[in-house]
Amino acid sequence: MFTSLSPGAIGIRANLEESLALARETGFQGVNPNIGEAADLADKHGLQYIRDLFARHGLRAADWGLPLDFRRDEARWRDGLKALPRLAKVAQALGRQRTATWILPFSDELPFDENMRFHVSRLRPIAEILKEHGISFGLEYVGPATLRAGHKYTFIHNMAGWQQLREAIGTENIGLLLDSFHWYVSGGTLAELGKLCNEDIVTVHLNDAIAGLSRDEQLDQVRALPGETGVIDLTGFLKTLQRIGYNGPLVVEPFSKRLKEMAPRDAARETAESLRRLFAAAGIK
Repeated sequence: MFTSLSPGAIGIRANLEESLALARETGFQGVNPNIGEAADLADKHGLQYIRDLFARHGLRAADWGLPLDFRRDEARWRDGLKALPRLAKVAQALGRQRTATWILPFSDELPFDENMRFHVSRLRPIAEILKEHGISFGLEYVGPATLRAGHKYTFIHNMAGWQQLREAIGTENIGLLLDSFHWYVSGGTLAELGKLCNEDIVTVHLNDAIAGLSRDEQLDQVRALPGETGVIDLTGFLKTLQRIGYNGPLVVEPFSKRLKEMAPRDAARETAESLRRLFAAAGIK
């Protein structure tokens, strides 16, 4: 496992070089790149220029967010499919072989089975393009009950649902974007987590939940830094990941108003420190 800075996830706006400098200064081991920016830099300067950027800072490239909107109209999805091979080729050449996206846990138009067919029809072609370039594709289930409330149909919101979608898509490169917050609010257990293997998990988000609220009261985009509240058993979570041999990135995505109001360096430093404390508590070096 290695820690990775995703600047946007903690409210920082920075280009690739700025992100690398900030990650190195504050003690991260990797950076989550914007693959569109990386592809543009490769077009302008060549792939070796980007490799040298990472090497100069002594950092690893982590997963990249899938820059394709599959959820809305078909024309936009098809345009994204046409653009994806270029990005996947750059990612493959740079060794960035993990990407991920999230699944909306409700629909006001499609019952569960129809929604499943829709997701398979939109996601399988994406997965096939990524597979051609040796890239693992992580899907994130979104767990909060508060997010599903008031909507006509529920959809995938736990690990069992993710597994069902994975099997329905059927390409070997589908895995899990595992978020500790969504795992917790969906009722996930360490026993359930322990049944996964390294190959099942594409990337991991480490976040804590808000104190004073039950699981069903937690709000999707109101979270805390790892270990900040102690609501989620993150030491057990991390120890389980170590036991199953997970070797991918660990990213913090707390949607914290407090962090967003900090100077970028302070926000990155506090985020990195929360990870160091969690590793120490879990007895992991």
